[in-house]
Amino acid sequence: MSEDKQAAHDKREALMQITQAVMRLMDAWELDTRQMQALLTLPPTVRARAFQKFRDGKEVLPDETEVLRRAGYLLRIADALRTTYPRNPRMSGRWIKQGHRRFGRRSPLSIILEGGEGGMIAVLSELDCTFSWDLTGSKGISYRPAENS
Repeated sequence: MSEDKQAAHDKREALMQITQAVMRLMDAWELDTRQMQALLTLPPTVRARAFQKFRDGKEVLPDETEVLRRAGYLLRIADALRTTYPRNPRMSGRWIKQGHRRFGRRSPLSIILEGGEGGMIAVLSELDCTFSWDLTGSKGISYRPAENS
């Protein structure tokens, strides 16, 4: 197999893994087609039939920067929820739909759907303190003791 064909194969395989992981997540959260379209910024022409092809491994998510960035945020949110609720995997679907004090009694899902990528960032920041820390630019700041003069 040539290098170009191998690279294309590897890329498709990576997209397949991302697609499968995102579909398992959205199914666990019991989202409808409209919500899935909105979360991934897919056009309304992507119907339930297309999502079934994603689930079955017959198709992959579009290789578009925004779609893949949002998929990454969703997978990071899911990972943070697994860390937060390690003994109850079903809590993820409940947490994402339940109103929370920190979000003004709104659900994280509504924050994401209404706020788009900014909503994803807000939810991920709430769940993952390291993500929030990185957003503030704090990792570039180091402690320097005051000089004795």
